[in-house]
Amino acid sequence: MSAITTHVLDTSRGVPAAGVRVELEQMDAHDQWKPIAQGSTDAEGRLRTLMPAGTAALPGSYRLRFDTKTYFEAQGLATFYPTVTVAFSVASDAHYHVPLLVSPFGYSTYRGS
Repeated sequence: MSAITTHVLDTSRGVPAAGVRVELEQMDAHDQWKPIAQGSTDAEGRLRTLMPAGTAALPGSYRLRFDTKTYFEAQGLATFYPTVTVAFSVASDAHYHVPLLVSPFGYSTYRGS
């Protein structure tokens, strides 16, 4: 399993958000965001393969960028938030799970397990 995973749930429909494009970025030594991985959520709304299995996330700042516009357009809906960006800090080589609850007009996130 990837050291950083995510799970997207569409709270407006009460279903997992399948097919959401996600990009993982890491802040470099020059305080610039660098893309390090990307993928799309599966039928369960999960993305477990952002980083190769067995690879630890190095301490530092990361962010996940979710393409919610394309997801909601596929549902025939407009969204107020075309992209959701969640920045977080990695302190150790633990597993980091960052779920996103999303609707066309709001979102929330938390550190999962």
